[in-house]
Amino acid sequence: MEPAADGDVHHGQRRDGGQQHAPVVSLRELGLADADAFMAWASDDRVMRYMKRPLCATREQAVAQIRDTVLGHPWFRAVCVGDGRPVPVGQVSVWPYADEGGRRANLGYALAHDQWGRGIAAAPAIRMVVGRVFDDLPGLERLEAITDVENVRSQRVLEKAGFHREGVLRRYIAGRGGREARDAVIYSFLSSDRA
Repeated sequence: MEPAADGDVHHGQRRDGGQQHAPVVSLRELGLADADAFMAWASDDRVMRYMKRPLCATREQAVAQIRDTVLGHPWFRAVCVGDGRPVPVGQVSVWPYADEGGRRANLGYALAHDQWGRGIAAAPAIRMVVGRVFDDLPGLERLEAITDVENVRSQRVLEKAGFHREGVLRRYIAGRGGREARDAVIYSFLSSDRA
């Protein structure tokens, strides 16, 4: 993990000997100019099915969501890949719980479907968040992530990033569109867990 000159975080694994290079992954703020890239995951039900937020069916809905939700968010970053001019392929956010005085926060993330299985979310994007968010949000002691019990991919991502599985929360997640509440798995990462 390397802090960049622009204050964003970049991570790239390079291999010698002519082998394929791992993608360079970085985190940066997501803005209105990223609406088309945002659509790649925000309009895809395969990506959004475990999230409460509605799908963005149009570019106008994406712009509105970025304007109304993302720009005022306390800690929302685009997950980008590529050298030179990295392209957003996902999002990650940390939302402090108001009733805890900023001691606890919730981690959420989404990655465009065509990026699944490439190791981008687990290693390194979520690790970058953990390496940075405790310094960015003073007083934060505990980062939590809650996944649908059937979202095994997300559970593996969190485990690879060093989160600890704490248990199952029965009928915890309200279903999108009026669907029945579902069980969830809760994970945590403490500020003292950082290496």
